[in-house]
Amino acid sequence: MRIVADANIPFVEECFSSIGDVRAVSGREMTPEVVADADVLLVRSVTPVGPELLDGSRVRFVATATIGLDHVDTEYLGRMSIGFASAPGSNANSAAEYVIAALLEVAQKYDVDLAAKSIGIIGAGNVGGRVALKAEALGMGVYLNDPPLERQTGDSKYRPLEELFDCDFITLHTPLTFEGPDKTYHLADEAFFESLKERCVFLNASRGGVVDSGALKAAIRSGRLRAVVLDVWENEPNIDGALLEMVDIGTPHIAGYSLDGKVAGMMMVYGAVCGHCGIEPRFTAADFLPEAIIPELRVDPHGVEQDVLLGAVQRIYDIRRDDVRLRWMLEKAPYKRGRFFDNLRKSYPVRRELHNTRVVLTAGNEVVAGKLRGIGFGEVTSR
Repeated sequence: MRIVADANIPFVEECFSSIGDVRAVSGREMTPEVVADADVLLVRSVTPVGPELLDGSRVRFVATATIGLDHVDTEYLGRMSIGFASAPGSNANSAAEYVIAALLEVAQKYDVDLAAKSIGIIGAGNVGGRVALKAEALGMGVYLNDPPLERQTGDSKYRPLEELFDCDFITLHTPLTFEGPDKTYHLADEAFFESLKERCVFLNASRGGVVDSGALKAAIRSGRLRAVVLDVWENEPNIDGALLEMVDIGTPHIAGYSLDGKVAGMMMVYGAVCGHCGIEPRFTAADFLPEAIIPELRVDPHGVEQDVLLGAVQRIYDIRRDDVRLRWMLEKAPYKRGRFFDNLRKSYPVRRELHNTRVVLTAGNEVVAGKLRGIGFGEVTSR
């Protein structure tokens, strides 16, 4: 069996070579010629999968090691009887931790007490649901909007979008869809930003196309927004440099890029391919995940509570470093920026999730301990 895989899927050759011959290539370099003789195609979000890529190929199974599906023409795959699998929820905790890191950074920059603020979460699925739990642990008032989930469950906790406009923070966690009652393309448009509470903090770690970049820039210029955090951008990898200069935190579509999330995604598609081919899986995630970089963290709980939390999170994941790396792009010639953006993702440093680290407080403080547990740290004890 021949397998063509995105080289940015970690350990893909080590894992999938147990079931076939693997050719790893850059996701943006997958062409009809590259995939023509493949039986299985493994992609990430940068590779559009549809008739332009697959017509005339041998591919009988496609898997994306991502939670998003907007890059895959699933209707085409169905018509062609090509099997398909994705990795829903695989990097949800990673993306949620990214949001918490961003909230704490913005709160410090603008001297905001998160426990006294509200957050509106648009899209309350795998990622948004975890953001909600972590934000609640910080003491924030949480408001959810998710029309599909509201219809499925009838749960009144899912509120109309208009009821979130008075929140102090708004964060987007929707898929990118272009039609239907739940269309999200340019959901955040001029009318959306004009409806937000004055001095709202806006975050997007879903898909770039959910936001109208021009409308966002106008909202920033008007002073309506207190702060903006963007991990995703329209027209990636050729993102809007002017918008990058305007945001408080900008990162290169890496919210879900923890090693834990990447390996989880790989293992989900590995299991799907094995199932499709009738092969007994040989590996588990434990075969690829190394020991935690920082297995134990000693934390002094004295001082401003929010600063204590931020300091602990920064030791494991310092979002400022990703912001600095992306801004180096602005020093490049415009024609080199797209490749630079992609290389930041391809060469992304190992990042582990908070649950891999146990925390030892140097003094008893159950409030701080509870919040550390709530945002995702592993065991939290006092000395």
